[in-house]
Amino acid sequence: MRNESGAATLERPETPLQTTMRAAVVTGPGRLEIARAPVPEPGPGQVRVRLEGCGVCASNLTPWEGPEWMQFPTEPGGLGHEGWGVVDAVGEGVTGLQVGDRVAALSFKSYAEFDLADAEACVRLPDSLAGTPFPGEPLGCAMNIFRRCDIQAGQTVAIVGIGFLGAILTRLATEAGAQVIAVSRRAYSLEVARAFGAAEVIPMHDHYGVISRVSELTGGAFCDRVVEAVGKQWPLDLAAELTRERGKLIIAGYHQDGPRQVNMQLWNWRGLDVINAHERDPKVYAQGLREAVEAVASGRLDPVPLYTHRYPLERLDEALDATRDRPDGFLKALVTL
Repeated sequence: MRNESGAATLERPETPLQTTMRAAVVTGPGRLEIARAPVPEPGPGQVRVRLEGCGVCASNLTPWEGPEWMQFPTEPGGLGHEGWGVVDAVGEGVTGLQVGDRVAALSFKSYAEFDLADAEACVRLPDSLAGTPFPGEPLGCAMNIFRRCDIQAGQTVAIVGIGFLGAILTRLATEAGAQVIAVSRRAYSLEVARAFGAAEVIPMHDHYGVISRVSELTGGAFCDRVVEAVGKQWPLDLAAELTRERGKLIIAGYHQDGPRQVNMQLWNWRGLDVINAHERDPKVYAQGLREAVEAVASGRLDPVPLYTHRYPLERLDEALDATRDRPDGFLKALVTL
């Protein structure tokens, strides 16, 4: 059936059409409330997704802290961009998706019961993933970063920072035949790296100690590929030191809290290829998402053990604080609806 706007909707004759939804609104630094907001209607080329959940991203933390440029309150559902759920309405001109399809969506207001997404930014989830959480955006991001890394069998790869992204990249690099050296601050993260295939793990406590250990492991040559996946100055400095001559330094960390300095003398001397692995083209994002769905559905990648903490929407503030503070045993938070 179609509603007054012309969008197809999932027919539920036993219940009235839902017109409002719960949505998180960040009202100030470190403060949020759950508000009622109108259920959005899909426009041409869009679908509406009844969300099952949304991942919590480290990129949310800077807005959550309330920098000068941040404007409050946020739009309902704002900051949430790792959603998945079931299509319950489609806009004019949409082909390839229909009401009832379970999808991962690249959208931007998914801390809510419903969100809109361009149909081209949604990927249908196969029946084999029924009931499985699927925060598509970070999984697709990991696939895109991995492609940019150009990792080959037999290479030595260092991954600096083992959170959700670093763990996924560890698994993908290992599966490609590389020897992975995982460098991370927390003992728990290093355990995860071991479980995801790292050949060596090094605590990230002492700058020169890490360099010395990697030099020892590589016979003084250092690493063919080094992925910086933290987003802070020191790990960026360290990552460059671990990259061999004519090696590739891949910037995967989210550096949005201010300028960075780089050791250009080192970069020049070693002739490094430096790759900013962040994508902005929606089509490339969607490609990564499709690759992630295939990798998980085929069993090549199992991210479920990385979803360590789950919170209802009403406790989104706790999920954000845990993402910031990283208590023992924490790797990735999901908000479920």
